[in-house]
Amino acid sequence: MFESRPDRADEVVFVGRSNVGKSTLMRELTGHTFETGAKPGVTRSPNHYDWASEDFVLTDLPGFGFMSGVSEDRREQIKTDVVQYIEEYADGILVGVLVVDAKSAVDIIDRHSGDDEVPYDVEMFYFLRDVGIPVVVAANKMDKVEDRDDRLDALADRLGLHPPWQQWRDTIAPISAKRGNVGALKEAVSDHLHDQKRDDLLQFFS
Repeated sequence: MFESRPDRADEVVFVGRSNVGKSTLMRELTGHTFETGAKPGVTRSPNHYDWASEDFVLTDLPGFGFMSGVSEDRREQIKTDVVQYIEEYADGILVGVLVVDAKSAVDIIDRHSGDDEVPYDVEMFYFLRDVGIPVVVAANKMDKVEDRDDRLDALADRLGLHPPWQQWRDTIAPISAKRGNVGALKEAVSDHLHDQKRDDLLQFFS
């Protein structure tokens, strides 16, 4: 189980497969550089970004799924640790941001869909919802996607959200973290914070 969480009551967590750009997104949102690497799976324990004056923290949880050079046992352990972390702090997690690679997410989901297999991304989406956490799916790397609406419609469909994706703007946020284009995510997170009467935190997503 992960240690060293700051003593903060409320939290927004970022989850997703390895190499989908979570750390880049955190850097864009906070202006703070986190340890990243060219190899997937560099983030093995949570990165927390907390503001001293607020009872609030942003948390980048380790990536799950396939990682080059990482054993299957270790990958499963990371996934278990992520799930346990979310379960333990669910009451204080105001929003869960599931980051996916917009270009490859649908193909990965389809490749891992079967009678006895639920794709990680779909599983995590419903797990967050099941424990009562509002979810925003940050469809990252949109600058590499040509068939934008078709791709986002397909993503919505795989998550059980009836297309067109535009009717789910509080749940699906197309972004390009590397290009600094994260406005859709900030809006979606802000909507959920407002719904929970936490307008005091909107300054961090403006």
